[in-house]
Amino acid sequence: MDHRLASSPLLHDLAASVVVFLVALPLCVGVAVASGVPAELGLITGIVGGLVTGVMRGSSLQVSGPAAGMTVLVFEAVRAYGLATLGVIVLASGLLQLLMGALRLGRWFRAISVSVVEGMLAGIGLVIIAGQLYAAAGIKAPTSGLGKVTELPGALAGAVVRAEALTSLAVGAGTVVVLVLWQRAPARVRAVPGALTAVVLATLVSLAFSLPVATVEVRGLFGAVQLPGSEALGQLADIGVLGTVLAFTLIASAESLFSAAAVDRLHDGPRTRYDKELMAQGTGNAVSGLLGALPLTAVIVRSSANVRAGARTKASRVLHGVWLLLFAALLPSALGIVPLPALAGILVHAGWKLIPLRTVADLWRGHRGEVLVLVVTAVAIVTVNMFEGVLVGLALSVAKTAWDASHISLDVDDVGTGPVRARLSGNATFLRLPKILDSLEALPQDRPVRLDLAGLTHLDHACRVALENWAARHSAPGTEPVRLSEPAAARAPSG
Repeated sequence: MDHRLASSPLLHDLAASVVVFLVALPLCVGVAVASGVPAELGLITGIVGGLVTGVMRGSSLQVSGPAAGMTVLVFEAVRAYGLATLGVIVLASGLLQLLMGALRLGRWFRAISVSVVEGMLAGIGLVIIAGQLYAAAGIKAPTSGLGKVTELPGALAGAVVRAEALTSLAVGAGTVVVLVLWQRAPARVRAVPGALTAVVLATLVSLAFSLPVATVEVRGLFGAVQLPGSEALGQLADIGVLGTVLAFTLIASAESLFSAAAVDRLHDGPRTRYDKELMAQGTGNAVSGLLGALPLTAVIVRSSANVRAGARTKASRVLHGVWLLLFAALLPSALGIVPLPALAGILVHAGWKLIPLRTVADLWRGHRGEVLVLVVTAVAIVTVNMFEGVLVGLALSVAKTAWDASHISLDVDDVGTGPVRARLSGNATFLRLPKILDSLEALPQDRPVRLDLAGLTHLDHACRVALENWAARHSAPGTEPVRLSEPAAARAPSG
């Protein structure tokens, strides 16, 4: 073979696209089933991620498709508003992403606290694990995230005494075991994606022993497409639907752009252009929404597989969309023999990987406040819901940042019987006001005080009023009044 042909980027991309297709196939189906929608909609979303988002500029090597991180939000949306409205929500989210990209807001997603994002993923992971354990046992899961967690022990205890449920659990558990062991297999063996291997093995075992387990329901690719109707579009007037659109937009955008940053660290090629990538994601979601399918995001598992398989250009992710389309068009009936507990096992494994145990351990050693933000965000998502949990995490992160930025110190020069000289330095905000006043009240009350504010870089209104009131109280009749100098931040340079 010609050496130049062997080293052609297209050959590398072709080989990588096959690997990504094999990784994406079970995940697309599994995410759809976990989201409570037909399996074919997961394939449609994966196809759009390859053929639409894949051809656009932004990040050259990351792959888009349905993501495990969105399953909780999608499931709640479908349960609350129906499958017909899902496409409208995804369409509106895509248009909003396009607008944000046009306004060059993509880069601002990098300003979101990493602890909030990690907490979001941890909360999603916990809800996915709990929900998919019900699915693995073949029993109906509670609707709320908290219910899924609290009722799980009793549900599993009841399941293990029923032969059919125990068999279903065994298939799911076996899938997880294969996925875990596959990571320790020799490199040549791991060339075949673990998720695909686990699903194929579970399917063969189920067929060979005629196991009584539920399988994927197949409707056909074109039968699953549902274009938004006027009634569904009218749902956009509902405040709850608009809130869901905002949640889809923020979470999908954050997950995609954080994935882009992670993928950039895996290769030496062109860096991600965040605003263009946001527009690429928006275009993909708009098309996916028009087809009534799932929201898409950039996904780190498929993206890292793409990079490690030797992809050189975006052709690999486009081709993976082609393979998904051919499979969905020519072999849709093959999905009908896939056991649902096997897909549940894949999602349990994916949910576990979303929980950042190593990150928590690292943060605990030096940044325990960040651990608090992460844990509170995760707990809020489990106990309330995705959108409000993220808002709680963002609010706590802002409050922590404000607290950390409000460093204040009081240096006192108290020599002899002359005036007491005190100097405040740092940032004087209302968050540190109790500490400031306690320190000032501890100064001698029977001698003049010179309070120097020149070391302050910031003095908010609440602190200024409090200092003036303290000075008025401290200046007893017949004594020299307390004198306040202006802080450095208040003195504008002349000229």
